[in-house]
Amino acid sequence: MPAGDDYLIFRPDDVDLSRSPLRRSIAEPTYVLGAFNPGLTRLPNGNLLLMVRVAEALRDPVQGDCARAIRWTPEGYVLDAHALHGLHIDDPRQFALKDRSPRLLGLTSLSWLLPVELDAQGREIVRIHYDKAIEPTASFLDYGVEDARISRIGDTWWMTVCGVSAERHCTAMYRSSNGLDYALLGVVLDHQNKDMLLFEGQVGGKYMALTRPLGEVYFAYPQDSEWLGGPSINMAQSPDGLHWKPLDTPGIRARKGTTSTQRIGGGSPPILTDDGWMMIYHGVEKQGLVGVYRSFWAVLDRDDPARILRLEDQTPLYEADPALTANIAHQMYLPTPVVFTTGIADAGDHYIVAHGEADLACRISHIPKERFR
Repeated sequence: MPAGDDYLIFRPDDVDLSRSPLRRSIAEPTYVLGAFNPGLTRLPNGNLLLMVRVAEALRDPVQGDCARAIRWTPEGYVLDAHALHGLHIDDPRQFALKDRSPRLLGLTSLSWLLPVELDAQGREIVRIHYDKAIEPTASFLDYGVEDARISRIGDTWWMTVCGVSAERHCTAMYRSSNGLDYALLGVVLDHQNKDMLLFEGQVGGKYMALTRPLGEVYFAYPQDSEWLGGPSINMAQSPDGLHWKPLDTPGIRARKGTTSTQRIGGGSPPILTDDGWMMIYHGVEKQGLVGVYRSFWAVLDRDDPARILRLEDQTPLYEADPALTANIAHQMYLPTPVVFTTGIADAGDHYIVAHGEADLACRISHIPKERFR
């Protein structure tokens, strides 16, 4: 059992790749690039569930004069070859085709989701549910299923994922009646609208969600504005959880004078507190290829979430902690510090918060509720 209230609970070496869905088709050696960015929820039995993203990569991605990418097909997984002379490879997670605008990318890994059941306090692994792993099953997911976020609304668990394919880079929705067995419902947000998190409860009889569209172009605010242009958190509402209309008003934006100079996006699903909807989100400081990821928090009005009652964007709630990854430092591959908050669960007088640490492992933090008052 880990000591303290901030620790790694699941690491790349905890994944048994002999039970990977890729084994049905790919005989070549693979390894776990990262086991990270876990969705978090509480199961009916009181235990916690982490829905862990397993990024599985070829041990030898380059063969001869080609780089290879893993792709799902209805007949099984295949390896696509891309000529090295036409590629830029300056990021361990991906390669880019030369002289293409907009950028065209290929991934060095394919991600699938592994349900990991923890005890009620999130301190011990109870069971790893390989039999309930979620892998690509549609062409809009053929390069991977990434970054699950889970929200329980009534007796239904809703799970959003980022679907990666040449067709689109989208948000897909899954649904469950027990928190463990999920059915794919299809695409709910189109190309590059991701980091979708459903509020854990309805507002005015409608489902609410955070979204984060990306784009090639953004426009500048006036010089005297407090806001920075760029990717920000928007909101949308839905009558049924499947058909979403964006709100007309802006959501959470990066402010001048903060470290979030590159982008911001949702982290944990908004949960209802006495003060309003509390949410943790990530802010990214521009630095190198990836940037520095930190977690901040905000409170939204319970009846009109477009009203931001509190925005704590100066002092990070969480930052990457090198001490946590010291014993797996040999597996690190990102050049900058990254903590990526992905879920929250009520534990009485405190919250249990899940993160991806360094795009490598799953981190759990226990934090008193008083911290948010």
